[in-house]
Amino acid sequence: MDGEPGTETLPSLTEVRAAAARIAPYVHRTPVFTSRTLDEALAARVFFKCENLQKVGAFKARGAVHAVLCLGEEEAARGVLTHSSGNHAAALAYAASIRGIPCTAVMPETALPFKLAAVRAYGAQVVLCAPEERESACERWRERTGAAVIHPYEDPRVIAGQGTAALELLDEVPDLDVVVAPVGGGGLLAGTAIAVRAMRPRAEIIGAEPEAADDAFRSLASGVRQPPVPHPQTLADGLRTGLGALNFRILRDLDVRIVTVDEGAILDAARFHVERMKLVVEPSAAVALAAIRRIAHELRGRRVGIVVSGGNTDLSWLLRARGEQVLDRLE
Repeated sequence: MDGEPGTETLPSLTEVRAAAARIAPYVHRTPVFTSRTLDEALAARVFFKCENLQKVGAFKARGAVHAVLCLGEEEAARGVLTHSSGNHAAALAYAASIRGIPCTAVMPETALPFKLAAVRAYGAQVVLCAPEERESACERWRERTGAAVIHPYEDPRVIAGQGTAALELLDEVPDLDVVVAPVGGGGLLAGTAIAVRAMRPRAEIIGAEPEAADDAFRSLASGVRQPPVPHPQTLADGLRTGLGALNFRILRDLDVRIVTVDEGAILDAARFHVERMKLVVEPSAAVALAAIRRIAHELRGRRVGIVVSGGNTDLSWLLRARGEQVLDRLE
């Protein structure tokens, strides 16, 4: 894949701050949690920005609301359209409801049933397609309706909105040495990098990625955007998307590092959130905790911020893990 995206203007801290002011009436300023148990285990201080407690249960509300509020009246009247595996679709449906405009979400047939139900509950029309046809199906629908496409991560307005989570985190905990966010398409990590690099220039910025869907790691290691893993098998369903071109450019230019983690580490981290911190998170959000555990030796004595990206889960992964534990004991 070509390593150079188009000529989109990259958002700056100014745009992120403007986005924060624009979306403030419609999203939560989420809390920052800590865990003494984890701090003692890592010999570090870790601060969790809990976007699992955000509107629609994920950080996606920030970018979607910002993009929809930026639309002109004539454009908005035609409605909005996106493709998504779940969280962005729900976020866009919520954002559309703020302006009273129609929303259509093209979703893969493999989307988790509870996420499909949530998108419909927020008022969107859902169009199902094969997983590999999301973008082409979305384009066909755009040609038919004229709706404004709000891309899940390849949109400067969305990226600026996502950056507001890190902006709030640094407002509350300004002296962070490391900031970590999950990476799939890269909108959250790109927005995070923009805010952190401007506000805390010497901080290390880390993207956390499943080993089973490691195109961001390969892209930044090679300097050329790499193709995504076809049909990746990972619990982190929200991170299966390939890294976007614009976000690749941002991550490369802002010196972001990627740490990959295996499925066992993701599962263990998700269980820690639920069982020790009493936070309901989806496995995609737990990838960040798994990543800092993997590099724990580097973090001793440092202050680490983590964006907990979302909490939309039916907890089937936890039930499966407990079932496996029972079987192990019986054996």
